[in-house]
Amino acid sequence: MEKSNPLFSRGQPTGHFRNTAYVIKKSSPYFDAAHAAGLMAVTARSMTGRSFALGRGPLDSRPKITDFVRCSYLGLDNHPVVVAGAIEAIEAHRSLHWSCARTRLNFDLLEELEKNLSEMFRARVIAFSTVMLANLGAMPLLASGQLTGGRKPVVVFDRIAHISLAYHKPIVADETQVETIAHNDMDALEALCREHPMVAYVCDGVYSMGGHSPIKELRQLQERYGLFLYIDDAHGISLFGHEGEGFARSQFAEALGDRTIIVASLAKGFGASGGMLMLGTAEQETLFRRYSIPYAFSVAPNLAAVGAAIGSCKIHRSAELGDRQERLSQRIKVFDDLLATAEQGNSLPIRMIAIGSEAKAIAIARELLDDGFYTSVIFFPTVAQGQAGIRVCITADHEVQEIERLSGCILERVPDKAAKPSIASTPS
Repeated sequence: MEKSNPLFSRGQPTGHFRNTAYVIKKSSPYFDAAHAAGLMAVTARSMTGRSFALGRGPLDSRPKITDFVRCSYLGLDNHPVVVAGAIEAIEAHRSLHWSCARTRLNFDLLEELEKNLSEMFRARVIAFSTVMLANLGAMPLLASGQLTGGRKPVVVFDRIAHISLAYHKPIVADETQVETIAHNDMDALEALCREHPMVAYVCDGVYSMGGHSPIKELRQLQERYGLFLYIDDAHGISLFGHEGEGFARSQFAEALGDRTIIVASLAKGFGASGGMLMLGTAEQETLFRRYSIPYAFSVAPNLAAVGAAIGSCKIHRSAELGDRQERLSQRIKVFDDLLATAEQGNSLPIRMIAIGSEAKAIAIARELLDDGFYTSVIFFPTVAQGQAGIRVCITADHEVQEIERLSGCILERVPDKAAKPSIASTPS
């Protein structure tokens, strides 16, 4: 990972944004231990709700595990309407995908999906096979100045922006100046806005390890300095808004305009597969459909993904979405009433149990698996060395008893995480 001063890094030499050998050397022992403990590359068969049958062989002989790893926060990934949509799309076309560029030929169902998403999220939406590809297609165009009136912006990354964003720093740096600031450091960002005539800020809406970006403050900087906002809301989509527009989009009451792009996943809260870009102008849409490299030179989302997403759109445009959002909110409160975390009291479904020692975190995660709960053990390079922990993803499909049992098992290992009775969960 890059070495930067506490405020921001500037004028870095070649190699500053990649240190692959160091990352592999330092993290390999943790990966080896997690694999040896059976916590990574797990094989399973999905069942009802949030459960799966661990391993291979006859289903009735496999251990049944409650999953707190998947990011299907509303429980839509195995919803009958979503599954049926995938099957119906393949049957309709008698094909899984067309092996040609999207600049030449597209499924009519993909056009239907993008039209639905554009209406739901009040933006011009382009779907991609993954969020990573959506970001890969967008970053060079942003860095080149094509989205900022021909003037190349200084591109500023939040220090803990997701790797699907940060991975593209060298590509961005080949076009323009790249800076990295401390997490959610609005003072540092404003200082750069004062110093440079054009600045673009790259961040997450909801961060994968918990917490969120200060959208209100970012919008104030946008109004004051013309700041371009590039927000990856992969973990925030579907959780907020009447039609699931997500954490970031729901805080823009009006059109996105020409200074905001929101990236989102169709594979997490949305319950299907793929990624998307929410654009604010027709000019941006034309530019991306012609010059986004993954769009022009990679295949479109396959028909199963497209059909599943169309099925999810139906749920998003029904009363069921609000019911599932409320159910998720209730489950988050149950967890927060039992366990104290840095995220306690916010309305987001990601909770981190801070442990510190990588070896201890791996051991606890293994013991939880033995108790029937699969959680994510998190260590470097996902977080800093010595700051390992257990990530818990709460979903609307979890039963209250499952959350209570998991919390009890965690407290047996780390009793100091017990929630104080005086702390109440309140929405962020």
